[in-house]
Amino acid sequence: MTGSMYASIAGLRTHMQKLSVIGNNVANVNTEGYKKQRTVFRDSVYSMYTSGSNGTEVIGGINPSQIGYGSRVGSIDLNMSSSSYNPGSPMDCALTGDGFFLVGDKEVAKSIDGTDPNSLKSLTLTRVGDFEFKADGYLCDGNGNPVYGFLVTGMDENGDPIVSDQLVPIRKPRWEKVPTTKIEEDDDGNEIAVPDYKYEIRYPTDIVKEGEGDDAKAVVGPLTDTVKPQDKSNRVDASTGEATDDESKMKDLDLAEFSSISIDKGSGAITGYSREGNEPVIIGYLAIGSVSNPNGVTHVGDSYYQCQEGAGDLRVCMLGGKQKELGITNVNSYMCQALNEDGTPAEDGNPVYPAGTAILGTGGTKMMTGFLEGPNVDLAEEISALITTQRGYQANTRIITVTDSMLEELVNMKR
Repeated sequence: MTGSMYASIAGLRTHMQKLSVIGNNVANVNTEGYKKQRTVFRDSVYSMYTSGSNGTEVIGGINPSQIGYGSRVGSIDLNMSSSSYNPGSPMDCALTGDGFFLVGDKEVAKSIDGTDPNSLKSLTLTRVGDFEFKADGYLCDGNGNPVYGFLVTGMDENGDPIVSDQLVPIRKPRWEKVPTTKIEEDDDGNEIAVPDYKYEIRYPTDIVKEGEGDDAKAVVGPLTDTVKPQDKSNRVDASTGEATDDESKMKDLDLAEFSSISIDKGSGAITGYSREGNEPVIIGYLAIGSVSNPNGVTHVGDSYYQCQEGAGDLRVCMLGGKQKELGITNVNSYMCQALNEDGTPAEDGNPVYPAGTAILGTGGTKMMTGFLEGPNVDLAEEISALITTQRGYQANTRIITVTDSMLEELVNMKR
């Protein structure tokens, strides 16, 4: 008789856990990017009442008789499907299909290893693209987490962007005011050159000097911002105004100022329009994360997820297959080198790139700008689940009440 009470107590516990999940879903019915959860019940262990037996030539067999001990929560799943999209600010972004924006603090970039695909899992995933540039020049989400992508390091002779394959926080470049001349007419109608100035963008660089003297050579290294003046006229001591080669005495360049910034929905290109001349400047490109099992990501608070056990591998992608046009193939490829058959570094040969760090296209995943992804909670479904959960809970309490009454009658019979 007490077995029914134990089973009902287990039922009360599981229904309370399901009620908590429903309550959390309903509480987030207006939370941008929220993904609803689902509670799956499993029946609990069984005790054998009578064993089964096979039939004989004379009599048939007997099925086993078992008594269960209630239910348990088998799993609490995430439903990563999309639902609605709500209009937002011009810099807001939303993904249609599988995929995540990649965010993380500035230090995470140092842990991304081009030879180890698992290092990518140090990044945090989100579906909420409420982006804006902060005062320090970094592109961040609504909680101040830097957004990761690929930065432009210069322009080629055709005016096309040169992009680094290093996965880093997206930030504005610096600019430098440099002297120039312009042609004007004097009072007699003669053309003369008069002093003028212009602002030049100083992009970050991934070229570093290796070695000293005649052995020095330029190699690809960690991406760094160009913060000191490059024009000779500006390489002066900030306190005395005298020319110097000591960069520690120079004033840092200011962040480039833009009258407006937009994000291209097709390629993820972030373009600013300079306050001087209103010329377009491509700052960088958004990176998109793709996991093997989107429903297996681990919710770590707010609208953030981690690619942990159950989600599979995390791959870095670019919208519209832009990586092919830009000529970048692997994340942080400068860390890779040629290897001998025994795995030791080789002096010559082509670097070996792990398949897990290859930069892929997003396939069917697209991006909308000016929108934020809404929650995928269906309020009608949640209220219906609430009613059935309440009835299940009430039924379990009723069984406990009846069992208690029967036990009381049994005790009274003995008296």
